[in-house]
Amino acid sequence: MGKSGSKIFSNFGKTDRDFVTLGIAAAAIILFVGTGGKVLPQIYRAWEGLDKAPDTLLINAVLLNIALILLGWRRHKQLTREITESRKAEQEARHLAEVDPLTGCLNRRSLMPATDQLIQTSSETGKALAMIMIDLDNFKQINDLNGHKIGDQVLQKAASQIRKLVPRGALLARLGGDEFTCVFPYAPNETQRVDDLAIQLIERIAKPIEISGQVMEVTISLGIASRDPSSPRNNDDIDSKALMHKADIAMYHAKKQGKNRYFWFETSMESELRFRNQLIQGLRRGITQREFVPFYEQQVDLESGELVGFEMLARWNSPEFGTVGPDIFIPIAEELGLIGELSQQLIEQALEDAKAWDPKLTLSVNISPVQMRDPWFSQKLLKLLVEHNFPASRLEIEITESALHENIGLARSMISSLQNQGVQVSLDDFGTGYASLSQLKSLPFNQIKIDRSFVKELAGSNSGAKIVQAMVSMGGNLNMPLTAEGIEDEEILNLLKDLGQMKGQGYHYGRPEDAAAVLARLEKSGRLATAAESEDEIKEPTEQHSRSA
Repeated sequence: MGKSGSKIFSNFGKTDRDFVTLGIAAAAIILFVGTGGKVLPQIYRAWEGLDKAPDTLLINAVLLNIALILLGWRRHKQLTREITESRKAEQEARHLAEVDPLTGCLNRRSLMPATDQLIQTSSETGKALAMIMIDLDNFKQINDLNGHKIGDQVLQKAASQIRKLVPRGALLARLGGDEFTCVFPYAPNETQRVDDLAIQLIERIAKPIEISGQVMEVTISLGIASRDPSSPRNNDDIDSKALMHKADIAMYHAKKQGKNRYFWFETSMESELRFRNQLIQGLRRGITQREFVPFYEQQVDLESGELVGFEMLARWNSPEFGTVGPDIFIPIAEELGLIGELSQQLIEQALEDAKAWDPKLTLSVNISPVQMRDPWFSQKLLKLLVEHNFPASRLEIEITESALHENIGLARSMISSLQNQGVQVSLDDFGTGYASLSQLKSLPFNQIKIDRSFVKELAGSNSGAKIVQAMVSMGGNLNMPLTAEGIEDEEILNLLKDLGQMKGQGYHYGRPEDAAAVLARLEKSGRLATAAESEDEIKEPTEQHSRSA
């Protein structure tokens, strides 16, 4: 119980004693009427010299009665004031319990009974009821980059904009964090009204917000659920809890589809969410049980056909789902904040695997945009190299264009820190993101990777060939070597060879393999560490003998 609640009960505890005081005062008034009616006239006559003075005891009794009456009146006024204050404090406590103090919206606790009441009212009037779940996209990033004070102001402005758009009489609540919901009735044949409101909310919130001289860009994802008595599906039994559950599922579906959009709830979404929750549980367990393993894709010099290195690709050997690709679990790991731990496990295993390879072979590792937000990432990575005694010159880090767009200053610092220790840094998926020519000049990348989407179009369209040719030309001008992804067949390989010297990778050279398969491949070609070192030792004396001769 809060302080205000304790104060209320404390005041009412005093009330019993105050009524005793008032009872004494009431008795004093009765006595005063009885004795004062006799004594006061006699005192007056004695003062005029017409009669003798009354008994001293009677005079004292009258004076005592007067004192008790005054005391009772004063206490009555105090009691009235205390009861008023107690009621005011009780109302304030109830208000604080029902309203979010930051935005002035209802909170989750008060929303549920209010929604149930609105459901009952809309049922009696034949109205349908819509609940729109609203979640700010990437709000955690705004908080992390600008601080919680700015984040709170963003929430307040967002709540103000939402409040201006929702229908009169609608319930608007902040459920916690960056999640809001509004509930309102509508005519069953006017679902377009709900669609229009969702579109207006998305457009209004997407407008830039200026706070303390900083411009914030915020988008929202919306999920809509309804209770419509005229619907072919009987949903009369839906209460506030069920309605919120459905709206929440639709909102998560909107986020999954790319954010900044809305969806109505559909039954299939619930199955997808159930599967997602199973993935989340399995992912958490999988990290603990080390079920995630590195696979390796060959990287080849296109001109000579010589193997020059491998790119590490993550795979999940799940007992429930089998072998799961990174496109399924990486986004979930990023959302849950587990990508750092997962990536570290994979990189550590890859470093140990690569130590058995020919020292001339490089190891490429993809870095998540989420990891790029960590200012200590480069130090953590360099620490791993020291712990595993792996040469920095053999490691290549791949950074996507989208990661640069989020924080160009941090990216520049991180790239420089890694390169100063000998680590190679590549710009991955070039052409699909936001990197400009000026950024490429200012950021010290060692090489550029041409995205598979452009390589795939080489054989099918003249425009695709021109785009790749322009990238090759730009790489040459910037003195940055190129790697082409997604080489699927001999035709694309020959077209790339004609464009210039570069490395390549893709299914034309074989699918990604686990560590054991890579070791078998390297052993067969004499490219294991021991074999390569022995070959170098044989070559070195021969070369010395030739020079001495």
